[in-house]
Amino acid sequence: MINFLILLPFFFAVLIPFLYRLFNKKLHIGWFVLFLPAAIFIFLLQYIPITQAGDTLTSEFKWLPSFGLNFTAYVDGLALLFGLLITGVGTLVILYSIFYMSRQREELHNFYVYLMLFMGAMLGVVFSDNVIVLYVFWELTSISSFLLIAYWYQRRKSRDGAQKSMLITIFGGLSMLAGLLLLSIMTDTYSIREIISQADSLQNHPLFIPAMILILLGAFTKSAQFPFSLWLPDAMEAPTPISAYLHSATMVKAGIYLVARLTPVFGGDAVWFWTVSLVGITTLLYGSWNAVRQKDLKALLAYSTISQLGLIMSLLGLGSAAIYFGYGDESKVYAIAIMAAVFHLVNHSTFKGSLFMVVGIIDHETGTRNLQRLGGLMSIMPISFTITMIGSFSMAGLPPFNGFLSKEMFFTGVVNASGLGIFGMETFGMIFPVVAWIASILTFVYCMIIVFKTFTGQHKPEMLLKEAHEPPIGMLIPPALLAIFVVLIFFFPNVLAKYILDPAFISVLPDYAAQGGLGKEISAWHGFNTELWMTLGVVLFGFILYKLLPKWIKVFGWYPQSLTFNNMYNGALQLMESISAYITKKYMTGYTRDYLVYIFSFFIFIVGGSLWLFNGFAFDTSKDSPVSVYEAVMVIGMVGAATIALFSQHRLTSIISVGALGYLVSILFVVFQAPDLALTQLVVETVTVALFLLSFYHLPEFRKEVKKVRFKFTNMLISVGVGLTVTLLALSANGTRLFDSISGYFEDSYALAGAKNIVNATLVDFRGLDTMVEVAVLCIAGLAVFTLIKVNVTGRGKK
Repeated sequence: MINFLILLPFFFAVLIPFLYRLFNKKLHIGWFVLFLPAAIFIFLLQYIPITQAGDTLTSEFKWLPSFGLNFTAYVDGLALLFGLLITGVGTLVILYSIFYMSRQREELHNFYVYLMLFMGAMLGVVFSDNVIVLYVFWELTSISSFLLIAYWYQRRKSRDGAQKSMLITIFGGLSMLAGLLLLSIMTDTYSIREIISQADSLQNHPLFIPAMILILLGAFTKSAQFPFSLWLPDAMEAPTPISAYLHSATMVKAGIYLVARLTPVFGGDAVWFWTVSLVGITTLLYGSWNAVRQKDLKALLAYSTISQLGLIMSLLGLGSAAIYFGYGDESKVYAIAIMAAVFHLVNHSTFKGSLFMVVGIIDHETGTRNLQRLGGLMSIMPISFTITMIGSFSMAGLPPFNGFLSKEMFFTGVVNASGLGIFGMETFGMIFPVVAWIASILTFVYCMIIVFKTFTGQHKPEMLLKEAHEPPIGMLIPPALLAIFVVLIFFFPNVLAKYILDPAFISVLPDYAAQGGLGKEISAWHGFNTELWMTLGVVLFGFILYKLLPKWIKVFGWYPQSLTFNNMYNGALQLMESISAYITKKYMTGYTRDYLVYIFSFFIFIVGGSLWLFNGFAFDTSKDSPVSVYEAVMVIGMVGAATIALFSQHRLTSIISVGALGYLVSILFVVFQAPDLALTQLVVETVTVALFLLSFYHLPEFRKEVKKVRFKFTNMLISVGVGLTVTLLALSANGTRLFDSISGYFEDSYALAGAKNIVNATLVDFRGLDTMVEVAVLCIAGLAVFTLIKVNVTGRGKK
C-alpha cells in the first residue's frame, strides 16, 4: 500500500484538469483535492502503533531488478513523522487555499496539479529505501516547486525566484546523486537500510569523505543552509499556501530528512560533526540577523525559516557525536540534541505554518504585507492577532507554547556539546552556546516585530489597499488548528514523544532501539539551570533590543550591498550568460566547414586522446580471417568509386560511382554470408540511384567555374587525423576481447525464438522493442511528410 500511496497524488494530478473542466463553474476544485491528503494522513495513522513498538514495514515493487533498482518503500519512525507532516499540513494548506485562491481569477487546475506532484514527490523522498529512486523523487520536488513558485508567471519576480531555486537545488541534487552513487559503490547496494548496516566498515574507505561532502551539498541547498540560503526569500513570490507548505513543513525539510537519515552512516566522524554543526549554527545566526531588518512580513518569515532550519541542522550535527560513544550515559548527554532536532522539526511546522497562513490573511484582507503600512489591527482582526501571537511567541521560545520546550532542549544540546572531549570541542566548543544565545535574542526581536508592529500602534487605513477585516471562517480554521496544536504540545509533549518522536529518534540513533528511545521525559521545568538563565537573558536583552530597534537598525546600512549574496548570484549569472554568448558567437559562424572542423577536432582530441592516455591501442590480428585477393580487389574498387564520386564534374558520373560503391558493398555482404543484408542493400541502392537520376534530370546543368582551390593544411590535418583515429579505434576494438562474443547466444535462435533465420530472430524477437520504436519513428516521419503535402507551406491557405 505504501508504494500505491506514494504514487496516488501523481495519478490524481492527471484527473484534476478533467474535474476542473466539469465542476469549476459550480464548485471550487480544491474540495475534490482536499480528500486525497486527508485520506493518506488517516491511512498513515494506522502505522503509529507499529513504529512505536519498534517495528518497520517494507513494500517492494520490482522496477529494474537486474540492475538492483526496485521501488522499495520503507516505513520507520522517521519516515512516518515526515509522511504525517507532509499529508497533515498539506490537508490544512489545501483547505486554506480553497478560500485564498479565487476560482474566478486563478487557473486552479495548474495550481493543484503542481501541488499534487510536489506532495507525491515528497512522499517518495521520505519513504524510498533505494537511493536512485530517492534521487528521482528528490529532483521531482525541485521541478514541482519550480512550477509552484512560478505559478504567477506573469510576474518577473516569480519567474526569477523559481529560476533561482531551480538552479541552486538542482546543482545540489546532482552533487547528492554523485555522493549516493559513491556510497553504493562502497557498499555494493542501493538500499539505504543495507548501507546503514555496513556503516562501521565505511569510515576508513577513501571515498567516505567525498561521498559525505557531495551528499551534504544536496542537503544544504535543499534546506537553504548558508551560503545557499539566498533562494528561499525569493521563493516567497509564490502564493501564500505554497509558502506555508513548501517553506515551513515540507520541501525545506527534505535536506533535514536526508541528514537525519544518513546520520547512522556518517555520524561519529569529525568532518560530519563540524560541517553539519558549523553550517547549521551559521545559518541560524545569518537567518535571524537578516530577519530583523525586513519590512515585508513574508520576507521576514522567509529569513526566520532559514534561521530555524539552521537550528535543526546544528542539533543534528552536534547530536551525531552520540554515535561516537555508542549507547551509554555519556552518549545520552549528546543524544538529547537529536531529540531536540526531531522535536523542533514538528514544532516548527506547526507555528511557522500558522504564521505563514496569517500573513497571507493580512495580505488578502488589507492588500499589503509592508510593516510600514500596517499597525493597529488587533481590535479589527482579533482572531488573526491571537493566532499570530501564539505562533510568534512559540517561535521566540516562550511558554506556554511548544517552541519553549524544544528551545530549552536546544540550549541543553549546545551546552552539553560545548563540553565534548573529542573533535577539538574542548577548544572551540563555546562557539555553539554563545552563537545560539545571540541568535535566540535576534529571534525574540523579530518575533516581537511580527506581533507588535502589525497589530499594535496606530491604525493606518489610508495606507491600506483594502478595508481591513477578518477573513472568512474557512481561511481561519487551518491556522487556528495549528495554533491549537502549538498549545496542546506544550501541555502534553510526552504523548507526542511516545508515539512520534521516540520512533523517529531511534531511526537516527539505532543504538537506542533496544531501550525504546532516550528514556527522558520532556517537561517545562528543570530548575534553575544554565538553560533557564539563558532563556531569561534572551527575554531581557531581546526586549531591550526591540525597544531600541530604531536606534540600532541603521547598522544594517553599513554593509555594502555589492557584497550581498544576491548581488553575487546575479553577477555570476550575468557573467555566465556573457561568457556563453561570447563563446557561442565564436563557433556559430554560419559556415558548415567551421562546424565540421569543431566536430572532427573534438572527435580526434577526445577519442584519440582517450586511446592514447589509457593505453587503449591493441592490435591483435592472430585470430583474424585471411583477406582473399577478390576481397582486396572489391575494397580497392570501393575506394576508387568513392574517390570518383568526390572529384567528378558530371552528375551522371557521380551517380554511377555512388551506385557502384553500394553494389560492391552488397557483393561484400554476399561474400561474408549475409544474404539478407545484401538483398536489403541492393534494393536500397537501386531505389536511391533511380531517385537520384529522376531528381537530377530536372536540375540545370553544372555551371563551369574556374576557381583556384587553395591547399589548406588544417583540412588535411583534420581529415588524416579522423581517418587515422577511426582506423586505430577499429583495429583496437577488433584486437580487444574483454567479454565473450554474444553471437553464440543468437546462434541458438531456433530454440529460443523458433526462427530459422538468425537475422529475422534478432530484429523481431531479441530486439523487438527497438524495432517497434524504429517503425514508430518511420510512421511519425510519414505523417510529417503527409502533412507537408496536404498543407500549403507557402501560407496561401490552399490544399
